[in-house]
Amino acid sequence: MSDATNLTVGPARAARLLRWATYASVATATVLIAGKLAAALLTQSVSVLASLVDSMMDIAASIINLLAVHYSLQPPDRDHRFGHGKAEPLAGLAQAAFIAGSALFLVLHAIDRLLHPQPLNDGLVGIGVQVFALVLTGVLLAFQRYVIRRTQSTAISADALHYATDLLTNAAIIIAIGLTMWGWPSMDSIFAIGIACYILYSAGHIGYESIQLLMDHELPPDVHARIKQIVRAHSSVRGVHDLRTRRSGQTYFIQLHLMLDDQLPLVEAHRVGDEVEAAIKAAFPGADVLIHQDPTSEPPPQPLPA
Repeated sequence: MSDATNLTVGPARAARLLRWATYASVATATVLIAGKLAAALLTQSVSVLASLVDSMMDIAASIINLLAVHYSLQPPDRDHRFGHGKAEPLAGLAQAAFIAGSALFLVLHAIDRLLHPQPLNDGLVGIGVQVFALVLTGVLLAFQRYVIRRTQSTAISADALHYATDLLTNAAIIIAIGLTMWGWPSMDSIFAIGIACYILYSAGHIGYESIQLLMDHELPPDVHARIKQIVRAHSSVRGVHDLRTRRSGQTYFIQLHLMLDDQLPLVEAHRVGDEVEAAIKAAFPGADVLIHQDPTSEPPPQPLPA
């Protein structure tokens, strides 16, 4: 799971960054599809075709991302009191399905071309298009990683993962075309199969991360440690237990029990709870924090098994 302690922007700034990241992804995929389609038609290279299919999956996934991010940023309403954040991991699952489907298609097509080889035409055109794709994808990926560091978005992380795969794909295709031009025609199909297997692996990783978020996986251990450190720093707090966390979109849900002196007046206990909540929200902007106060004479419940 990603490290939520890296968040450095507020909800409004995060929303802007997420929208720009989705727009950049769709625009990049559109440009790459046009270039790779021309290259695939000119070269008849199966590895270039593999890259084209991958870019077509990219734009489909990017459009899903755009819609999912737009929906996930909507504020809570009467029917969705916890917000719409789980639209992001749902988009991640959809991306995993798209990517896995494209990988299987590429494997079948590459095997067919391996059994029935065809000559490669205009190899230099194919190499030129892949170099252009390499540069453009690198620029997009740098921007996506900037956004991820500041928002920890699941949807953008999934998008960035398969664009990172694209970098390797484009480099591999340049090598494959070069080897084919130098008299190794089978390398075009072999590289395409290798690319497809790596894409399939990436799809499994995206799917796993998305499922963990949909299943309300706890935030990372260092986040738990940070929360406990913040809570225990308050002079009136005698202990903390039953800390539970999860994430939905850009919102962190944090629940915990404070242990306070038995004779502390209710109004003081309420004040301590408010101060602890404010300190947690200062460290994790936009977090939804729920605190329950317990007397120190009441033993905490047994912890859940690891």
